[in-house]
Amino acid sequence: MLETSRPDVDAVMKTARTYARDLAERVVATFLQAFVGALILTSPFDLGMWQAAAMGGVAAALSLIKGMLARARSVSNSASLAKGV
Repeated sequence: MLETSRPDVDAVMKTARTYARDLAERVVATFLQAFVGALILTSPFDLGMWQAAAMGGVAAALSLIKGMLARARSVSNSASLAKGV
């Protein structure tokens, strides 16, 4: 009978947790950076605080999509598109 090796469940869960933590950190950081940047632009461009928050949300959503695409492209624990990360 042909035996196949399966990955250890604990290793798979640790990998998923590492990736999820990495992706969440990137999405939150992107939102905060975009929100602060947009808030700085509210006065000169007559934007409201909620418009600035929406701009941050769009940037965070794009960051989330990029991180998910990076994971689909690679088998690493990272949400980065860079090789070897």
